Amino acid sequence: MIQRYTLPEMGKIFEDEFKFSTWLKIEILACEARAEMGEIPKEDVAVIKSKAKFDVNKILEIEETTKHDVIAFLTNVAEYVGPESRHIHFGMTSSDILDTTLSYQMKSAGELILKRLIKLKEILKYKAIEHKDTVCVGRSHGIHAEPTTMGLKFALWFEETKRNIKRLKSAIEIISVGQISGAVGTFEHLSPKVEEYVCQKMGLSPAPVSTQVIQRDRHAEFLSTLAVIAATLEKISVEIRHLQRTEVLEAEEYFSKGQKGSSAMPHKRNPIVSERITGLARILRSNSIAALENVALWHERDISHSSVERIIVPDSCIALDYMLDLMIKLIDKLIVYPENMISNLNITRGLVFSQAVLLKLVSKGLTREEAYKLVQTSAMDVWADKNKNLKDELLNSVEVKKYLSEDEINGIFNNEHMLSNVDYIFNRTIKKDE
Repeated sequence: MIQRYTLPEMGKIFEDEFKFSTWLKIEILACEARAEMGEIPKEDVAVIKSKAKFDVNKILEIEETTKHDVIAFLTNVAEYVGPESRHIHFGMTSSDILDTTLSYQMKSAGELILKRLIKLKEILKYKAIEHKDTVCVGRSHGIHAEPTTMGLKFALWFEETKRNIKRLKSAIEIISVGQISGAVGTFEHLSPKVEEYVCQKMGLSPAPVSTQVIQRDRHAEFLSTLAVIAATLEKISVEIRHLQRTEVLEAEEYFSKGQKGSSAMPHKRNPIVSERITGLARILRSNSIAALENVALWHERDISHSSVERIIVPDSCIALDYMLDLMIKLIDKLIVYPENMISNLNITRGLVFSQAVLLKLVSKGLTREEAYKLVQTSAMDVWADKNKNLKDELLNSVEVKKYLSEDEINGIFNNEHMLSNVDYIFNRTIKKDE
């Protein structure tokens, strides 16, 4: 049973409570590491662990004066801890906790998105198998081309989703780094062992080299990956929107009881979910550009990236999580109309078999140019007269009959022959995944 989308699971990762809790965890872990190294008394760490807490509202209140969020946080924590708070943040810079926390947030968000991607992949696989032999017309430039199947459309999206899963796993790995390396990344006042300890406990790897910040190519890769995933969802959405057009109606979004499509026209059933996904994909693309702009910072750090990331990271993660939730439900309940597919396939009255005729003539010894001219002549007559069909035009063509018998012409107009390799394609993707 597919559940209604709920924001808290993803949204809480970017709330102040989660952020400050992670800051505190990092600070305590750093103290633990120093105690293990004999730099501070273990009993002081015990006091810190027992007393350390914070008040979100109080931090925000202090920040009104300090104009510095980390200092406001440390001030508030110190109020609870007392004298032992002198060990907290020793040798660290603000970005040590800011960037390590951001990496942890992005890793956590990425893992939630990954779960949804895997769910989408499974639903696309199921639909591909269900509609493997559901024949429909393929289109290029929006114009009828040759027959294909609805299952191949799902298989295409399935395969792309597999690639997105691979991309996201890589992006999660790239962003899963932390730093506890001091003001310019040189560990001047803090042992690298502290960084190793903190990162290991956080499920992160130490950044091999950092400055005052973790380098932003990592964040750009992560957000660009989210944008690529969003582009795939947009691609699927655009196809569904086209298939739902009234004059096409080969597939349609589920329309629930009591749902309304238009304030003016009671008959309307609009592809609103696909349109919503299409629009949100634009936001993720623009956010990925902002992430790329963040890569170039002054020297060891400036702050130009910070304000941007406070918007683009949570917005992109939350938006994509929502988009995936919408797409999973959309595909799961998508209404497919096989009868309309066959009807649309026959609209051009056999023109979709023109290449098969061309190649048959070539196999009889004609040059490609000669064969093309013969078939196009009949095809243009069919385009011009809705009462004509390609097979009859070929059967009535004295020139074509010089090379092809009636049985040969009749044999060409066969969907099963044109789709004989669908199983081969499925074996390369769907079966290979099993």
